[in-house]
Amino acid sequence: MHSDNSRCPLVRRAALGACALAAPVLVLAQSSPFMTGATALQTNILAWLTPIAIILVIFLPSQFDGLSIPWARNREKLWNTVEHAEKRHNARVAREYQVTLPFELDAAQRLSLARTFSREIAERYKVAVDLAVHDPRPDGDPRNFHAHLLTTTREVTPTGLGAKTGLDMQARERRRRDLPDHRNEFVNIRERWATLTNEALQAANVAARVDHRSLAAQGIDREPLPNIPIMHLKLEQRGLQSQLAEKLRQDYRERVQRREERALAIHSAQNAATESASRGAAVVKSTTGTDVETIRRQAREAWLQLRSRQTDRSESVAPEERQKDASQAREVEAVQRERQDDLAL
Repeated sequence: MHSDNSRCPLVRRAALGACALAAPVLVLAQSSPFMTGATALQTNILAWLTPIAIILVIFLPSQFDGLSIPWARNREKLWNTVEHAEKRHNARVAREYQVTLPFELDAAQRLSLARTFSREIAERYKVAVDLAVHDPRPDGDPRNFHAHLLTTTREVTPTGLGAKTGLDMQARERRRRDLPDHRNEFVNIRERWATLTNEALQAANVAARVDHRSLAAQGIDREPLPNIPIMHLKLEQRGLQSQLAEKLRQDYRERVQRREERALAIHSAQNAATESASRGAAVVKSTTGTDVETIRRQAREAWLQLRSRQTDRSESVAPEERQKDASQAREVEAVQRERQDDLAL
């Protein structure tokens, strides 16, 4: 069973603009219309960071099907509208969903899965979803099929962007609408992605499954692998050293060692408790056996003593009883003779 590797990072404004940094990751950095004003360093970073997007499509809520909304269906106009809809310099302008597509599926099945999830996000929150499906890099992990869903934080309306929605809605507003809090909502999204993925795997007759829950919730006693930022992985691939990546790996090794030590201590304690219980059971069994034999012996001795006393008593009482019986017999004989004499007269 695989873990669900879906993520949902935030996209905030910067000097260049949040969507100027986020959208090129979904499109091609070299030809993005949002790179106006970017420095050469930023352009180079995005150029080697960005895989080739094989699929690019924008999804809108179903209520806009068949309607002409040019500003929302054009990528450049959509994200420029998003930028102008916010007033604060540090406003949250977009939210990105990163999902791993199962490598067990073929290209058409992976695309169908990504499109289904994009439609559901657009319909659930009434937002625009900019989908980009990526293949693995030639020099990377051949299983790294994934997709990026860049969504607006505000509802899409026929005239523009409306109020904040989804995970970006204020907590007070969520409570007023009887919606789950942000944490539960995020768990619900992960669960829905896991459900869609498992349905796709089942339809493709693949035995593998994903689980959105944590390892602890699944009952798996294993330390989660370190989550190293992509920038630092790319630095290491280029032969440069990343202190953050090394620190994350070292922390992971220390956690694994502590987990193994705890497991060994628990195992030793369980063995000691089992041995102690076995010894106690043997002592109880021995004591119980001795007590039963003692009771039987004492009962037998008491019965023999009682029988002996009864025999002695019968022997001491027998002569007196015999004399009494003889005297009574003589008296009966005398009475019978007197009756016979009277009859004779």
